[in-house]
Amino acid sequence: MASMRKMRMNIPLTYTLEFFQTLFHKDVIEGKGLQNGIINFQVFRNNDELTLAKSSVSYFYEVTELNDLLAVHDRPLELDLIKEINVNNNLLSNIRVHCPENIYGGIYAQENDLDDVILLNPNKRIARSTSGNLLFLEGNVIKVPKQSEGAYISPLMEGFVTYLHKNNLADIQEHEIIAFESQKAEEILMISDEKGIFCVGKIRNKTFATARFSELVENWKKSFN
Repeated sequence: MASMRKMRMNIPLTYTLEFFQTLFHKDVIEGKGLQNGIINFQVFRNNDELTLAKSSVSYFYEVTELNDLLAVHDRPLELDLIKEINVNNNLLSNIRVHCPENIYGGIYAQENDLDDVILLNPNKRIARSTSGNLLFLEGNVIKVPKQSEGAYISPLMEGFVTYLHKNNLADIQEHEIIAFESQKAEEILMISDEKGIFCVGKIRNKTFATARFSELVENWKKSFN
């Protein structure tokens, strides 16, 4: 809903929490028999008004089944910085919309046998990857790129860092992070509302440990029981 407001979309009065709960329960849980997964929900404007802000909207969604949404994926990712393009750091950069930079970055990653790429903003600071946000662990400090740097709005990441902060498990700091600082981190975590949670194992010639972030995510998952 926040993304729709930023895109100046006409939000139907029927778009309530109860509406989506009923929709997904009927189609996903009862219809497909799924218990765990990620719902990729997309809203688009219909071509029925002269002004875009007044156009009605329709939606499309697809479901990817996951055995455990909060589990860290087994294989650490290999990333690299991409400097040919950058992402803006305005309010539209924070939402997941069709983005040519993501398409270019995804193709670049495939052609270079990478899992994803790190995108920089115009100030040559780290914004995010094509898929999600990056968290950098150094000692007891977890550095997170600010949304004003081009990072995604991520309820999944917000839930994780809020848990860590409330339980004094780490010092969470929003930062402006230059590209070189990725090499200084002890561990790096990528949280994607679209794909899940991944440890980063390698960026260029630097390899990273994964044990501490994996343990923190596992403890977070146990807190829901």
